[in-house]
Amino acid sequence: MKRLMMWAVCGGLVMPTVAAAQREPQFETSCRMAVKDDFNRGVALLHSFWFAESRGLFEGVLKTDPTCAMAYWGIALTHWGNPFAGLRTPQTIAAGKAAIEKGQATGSPTPREKGYIDAVAGLFSSADVTTQRARVVAYEGATELVAANNPDDTEARIFWALAIAQTALPTDKTFAQNLKAAEILEPLYKKYPNHPGLAHYIIHTYDVPLLAPKALPAARAYANIAPSVPHALHMPSHTFTRVGLWKESVATNIKSAAEAEKSGGISEALHALDYQIYAYLQMAQDAQAKAALDHAMNAAQPPAGSAATAATPTGGANTFATAAMPARYAMERQQWTDAMALTVTPAPNTPYTEAITHFARAVGAARAGQPAAATADIARLAAIRDRELELKDAYWAEQVDIQRRVAEAWVAYASGRKDEGIRLLAAAADAEDLTDKSAVTPGPLAPARELYGFMLLDASRGKDALVAFEAVTRKEPNRFLALYGAGKAAESLKQTARAKGYYRQIVEICKEAANDRPELVYARKMAGAKASTTAGAR
Repeated sequence: MKRLMMWAVCGGLVMPTVAAAQREPQFETSCRMAVKDDFNRGVALLHSFWFAESRGLFEGVLKTDPTCAMAYWGIALTHWGNPFAGLRTPQTIAAGKAAIEKGQATGSPTPREKGYIDAVAGLFSSADVTTQRARVVAYEGATELVAANNPDDTEARIFWALAIAQTALPTDKTFAQNLKAAEILEPLYKKYPNHPGLAHYIIHTYDVPLLAPKALPAARAYANIAPSVPHALHMPSHTFTRVGLWKESVATNIKSAAEAEKSGGISEALHALDYQIYAYLQMAQDAQAKAALDHAMNAAQPPAGSAATAATPTGGANTFATAAMPARYAMERQQWTDAMALTVTPAPNTPYTEAITHFARAVGAARAGQPAAATADIARLAAIRDRELELKDAYWAEQVDIQRRVAEAWVAYASGRKDEGIRLLAAAADAEDLTDKSAVTPGPLAPARELYGFMLLDASRGKDALVAFEAVTRKEPNRFLALYGAGKAAESLKQTARAKGYYRQIVEICKEAANDRPELVYARKMAGAKASTTAGAR
């Protein structure tokens, strides 16, 4: 069987072409032979999360073969979208439900196809967000049954593995579901190295600090499997970010954003730009980060004459990225007055994205020596946490509450209640360590334990600060501020060689950076590297 590998732009729609030299599994159906290629292209794009284009292909299949019930299965999954995303809206559920019910009404000529369709129907059986987790877990069980009943169906095993990975909880530090999915995916990937779903889902499955290095072979391969698909170009950066390969992350996200913008995928472009900016900032390439930020914020604006506003961006513009990017640019450079001056954009549909700006403003105010100015933002963080609880979104409620606790700790510390601030921030860091980041972000806006390290350093507790910073470097390799903090902490303990080791790491990571960030100037000086300015450390 021929494999879907190469991707070409035809008439404005990106479609995979069939590469005869590559032999990989295809999705067998009882639909007419005339639609086989388009159906497989739709599945290939589905595997790379290019949902709108995939839906278009499945809709085209139905025009040729209205009896192809499995096309409705594909359409429904495109409405479900990224399985690692958050709670589904009623509109999403309604669209997917309508599609899958048409598939059920059309009828499945084989038990296998009925199994696929009924499994997806369960995802759309309710619009109640409080039951989404239960429906996703039930979907995992249903896909397992399809795979068990069809042992020769490779695609069934792939979709089952994806369903397993999507049920992994960020609080499960045994990574049981991740490893279970990997046990299915890894042998198949060795057999079918050019299958887009296998490489893609391995990256997602290992997208946690402890497991991320295992994803590097798939990450380096995936972009070449689907070189014109924005999400495929972006996904390797999930792994690159986890292991601190910043240049690789920048390179693949530049390509991803460019391809996304070609096809009008503003949300995908903004997501890639967020990862790109994060990587630039770790290399102290601040001018490049600022240029990418300016481009992103301009791209996020609604078209002239549109009824939409910047507060309600069009085209599914990624409200997380538009909030996170300017906040990152201020906080990673420790520009606290800039952070406290950030403009809040209301996000009623995704309140946790609004929390990003309130968090940056509150911490910025406290660290700029104006703790009283953080009061309103901290109150808003509490309100957003409560709103997320009302929405039954426990994950984001917890993340926002951690942000609130971090901000309160810095306010206490900056107000002279230093012991209280240290105690509060230690507890917040412990809470954050028990969870993990969402796939929507390259990392916390500012890791709580890293902030804790800087607080301890300021309190002349260098030994404890070093422990905190080194913990961050293990979880977030090559993070600029964690390495800088570790160097400063070691230096405060008169551990000159240890400090110099951290500063040399910074110099190596930032070897292409200018000398305009004070922390980098200081690191170069202490590492014995040549510096062109005399700026000191902050």
